[in-house]
Amino acid sequence: MYVGRDMTELSMMSKKDWKKEELAYFHHSLQQMVPYLNVEGQTIHREIVQEITSRGGLKRNEADWTHGTRVIYD
Repeated sequence: MYVGRDMTELSMMSKKDWKKEELAYFHHSLQQMVPYLNVEGQTIHREIVQEITSRGGLKRNEADWTHGTRVIYD
């Protein structure tokens, strides 16, 4: 279960200020709804993907005992 800021709060911020967990969660959520998104929703999803790409993706470089190599948002 996602515990974090909701889209209402995040929409008032630059995507550069979002945490990687927030980017991962909303990317996953919007990705599942792509066929049903209007132009505004598609724009938001595209901006999230661009921010993820500009940060080098969502994978961690190496795993340790407490963290895997993927960003977990729940």
